[in-house]
Amino acid sequence: MRLINFIKHWTLPSAMIFGASVYLLFAEVSFLKPIGNAAGPFFVEILPVLIFAILYVTFCKIRLHDLKFKLWHAWLQLIRIAIALFLIAMMSGAGHEVKLVLEGMFICVMCPSAAAASVITDKLGGSIASMTVYTLIDNMVTAVLIPLLFPLVEKGSGISFAASFMMILEKVAVVLILPFVCAMATRRWLPKLAEKIVAAKDLGFYMWAFNLAVVMGMTMHNILSARISGLTMSMLILAPLVVTIVLFSIGKGTGRRYGESICGGQALGQKNTIVGIWLTVTYLNPTAAIAPCAYVIWQNSVNAWQLWCKEKYGRLKW
Repeated sequence: MRLINFIKHWTLPSAMIFGASVYLLFAEVSFLKPIGNAAGPFFVEILPVLIFAILYVTFCKIRLHDLKFKLWHAWLQLIRIAIALFLIAMMSGAGHEVKLVLEGMFICVMCPSAAAASVITDKLGGSIASMTVYTLIDNMVTAVLIPLLFPLVEKGSGISFAASFMMILEKVAVVLILPFVCAMATRRWLPKLAEKIVAAKDLGFYMWAFNLAVVMGMTMHNILSARISGLTMSMLILAPLVVTIVLFSIGKGTGRRYGESICGGQALGQKNTIVGIWLTVTYLNPTAAIAPCAYVIWQNSVNAWQLWCKEKYGRLKW
């Protein structure tokens, strides 16, 4: 019973430890490697399905009339763009290793808001509707910014506006818009089913924890397979911690001015690192992808601490 209670109170850290441990077990134990090699790609492929299911469950709690644009949505976009431009300016004339770290920090900032940020927002007592509107805006703005800013980071990155826009639009449609449409259809035509889904307390949260375990396995793979010096690796892992604290702090501070501190923090701080990793490997320096991998650890550590404060004190300490 103590173990079960511990997992309930520390679900996200438990999920991260479990995902990392399972990866190491099937990657390092020789007779288990064939199973790991076969199962790994399967779990990576089902991630969109998992996110779809998580968001469908969460969106069943939303009413259409709650979806409204807020001024802080625009402020956070301007802040994100300003930070990204500042990091690009810092890269000019920087040495190779410093530029690599700055590039990693840049991609952490440029990652679109995580589709499942609304799950943690709901758990912390924030507005799912407000978070959903921001996530839609954030993903569309990211689709426009990537082809504009990436060539400034890596000359000749070869990314076209159309390719970038369509790639992110496809991801947004599959993992965000489609589950939203299905959830609204369920509320309209199958209200009893929607009520049962809403009544299943923390269902979306525990589904997200399983998703996090899978992502943590991917993170361990990307970090351990990198071939760089220990100092550079340390910088690529620790620099995202600074980014995490800065983004959550600015997001919370901005959201607080409009009475939505929780939404603001999750909106600017919780990132879709899978998209960021893919973009980095495809268009920038692939080694910099270690930074968004590390961001997975830091952002979920912040989320775990916030959830602990909410559980223990009934409110957030930050």
